[in-house]
Amino acid sequence: MEVKGTLVKKLAVESGISKSEKEWKKQVIVIDTGAEYNPEIAVQAFGEGNITQMDKLNVGDQVKILCNVYSREYNGRYFHNIDGYHFAIMGSEVVAPVQSDDLPF
Repeated sequence: MEVKGTLVKKLAVESGISKSEKEWKKQVIVIDTGAEYNPEIAVQAFGEGNITQMDKLNVGDQVKILCNVYSREYNGRYFHNIDGYHFAIMGSEVVAPVQSDDLPF
């Protein structure tokens, strides 16, 4: 899924130790999509690589995020997650120029 909008908030990096004794880190950002109803979406990034990508974004930037959306059930209730895996400032994607070969005919 792709989410586009204005970055309105960056929360602090959280960390901890899982039940399997592995260290984890995550960071959450909030995007205003401009939708009429419920315009803000919280997107989280897990792991050093994703957090490093997200560090290049600043509050006020127009951003595009590719993410996985999923739900899980716990004690009869459902919880939703939006995990980002690609973070970009809109308009900053570099497009390679079209190469034109001079043909001999």
